[in-house]
Amino acid sequence: MAEAIPSKLNFNESEDPLWHPALRALPIPGIRHMVNLASEMDDVVHLSLGQPDFPTPKHIIDEHIRALQAGQTAYTLDAGLPELLTALKNYYMERTGREITEDNILVTTGATEALYLALTATAAPGRQFLVPEPCFPLYAPLIRMNGGEVRPIPTYADNGHQLDPQQIIDAIGMRTFAILLNSPSNPTGTVYPRETVEAILTEAAYRGVKVISDEVYDHMLLDGQDYASVLGCTADLDHTMVISSFSKTYSMPGLRIGWIISSQGTIKMLRRYHVFTTTVANTPGQWAGVAALTGDRSSIDDMVAEYRRRRDRVVELVDEAPYLEGYRPTGAFYIFPSLPKGADGTALAIKLLEDTGVCVVPGDTFGEHTRNAWRISYSTSMEQIEEAFARMTPWLKKQNITGVVR
Repeated sequence: MAEAIPSKLNFNESEDPLWHPALRALPIPGIRHMVNLASEMDDVVHLSLGQPDFPTPKHIIDEHIRALQAGQTAYTLDAGLPELLTALKNYYMERTGREITEDNILVTTGATEALYLALTATAAPGRQFLVPEPCFPLYAPLIRMNGGEVRPIPTYADNGHQLDPQQIIDAIGMRTFAILLNSPSNPTGTVYPRETVEAILTEAAYRGVKVISDEVYDHMLLDGQDYASVLGCTADLDHTMVISSFSKTYSMPGLRIGWIISSQGTIKMLRRYHVFTTTVANTPGQWAGVAALTGDRSSIDDMVAEYRRRRDRVVELVDEAPYLEGYRPTGAFYIFPSLPKGADGTALAIKLLEDTGVCVVPGDTFGEHTRNAWRISYSTSMEQIEEAFARMTPWLKKQNITGVVR
């Protein structure tokens, strides 16, 4: 087996009094660790990256360049470029049927800042957050660094990592402050059906619990299903925050434009906080966002069709591979197969990388209950996917993880 992650890379080991104790809640990101290891090697095949591998549509690039050339590089209003706020309002009203105004929206520096604002502004000692696992690795550290408590709600590959709403309802207690949802999910690709979202929202509203919904993959729906956005399912916005961005849908992650939608009171408070973080989002990027929402959207259909094709093949390849228990993800561009119970997914992922040059992300990056799993991204070419499994499947056959090879 490969050696464990070197302790010199573990920020939690530092006792330097320079650093705020809250930084001890921030782990080394498992994704970055694997990518950094891979960067020192030759002939690596990545099944690790969480960004689209498609070019940004030309009309979006053209508008970004136009804004730069026109000198539109000054600060916008702190809430966002007015034209973008209006475009977002119109888009969400058309898609969800909910009436909102520009005052319900805050434009942020990517969905990352939106999550940072939402979680660090609400997490506090005595407040508990229910977080389905596996989950995006940003959630728990942001809650914990501000004294909040994370209560994980585990999901499993044998039922496609679907969330049973009764699990959430049964877990709500006196200290429960908020529920985090992420559909389609990173890292599982799971899409929650409308009945799940509505059941959770109904109980949360009745119990006075907030719902924070990360919807950055909301267009990555691989089987043509309707999308149950919290914005379209909730009775009111007072208890909800919806977060999204242009990064995945329009293949523009580096332009860093995201947003939060909530009640006007919540947005007013978060605007104040936003001024003390990034102040405003990237101005030319906001103009590019206007072009994304008001221009041709056929690129979305093209991307989704290709992700569907890759998904179908990856499901077959996972099913053929020893030791991996897969399922059929219905959104995003990930699958999160389980290894045998008790397997050390991190040690195996590092050994896989060292032996074969295939880079996956260990399961414990995404939660406390997911040590025996890997995240596999199919946001790469079909040729790279085939090559990765051509190396990985024979390698798995040689391992002795449980003594039984499927």
